[in-house]
Amino acid sequence: MRPPYFKTADPMPMLRPPDIVPVGDQGTVMERRPAGYWAVRFAQGTFLMEAEYLQPLPHEA
Repeated sequence: MRPPYFKTADPMPMLRPPDIVPVGDQGTVMERRPAGYWAVRFAQGTFLMEAEYLQPLPHEA
């Protein structure tokens, strides 16, 4: 499932189209933001994501 749009994590956020980050792409959680958002860094940039669109990866031993 993908969000209807992506919001950049910049000081002045901008909306980006939903296909900028492919479904299943792996990113790195950078920080927790207010209102239940997570700042996640992908190759295409850092975006604010709601937890419902995130899935943890299995931990490698």
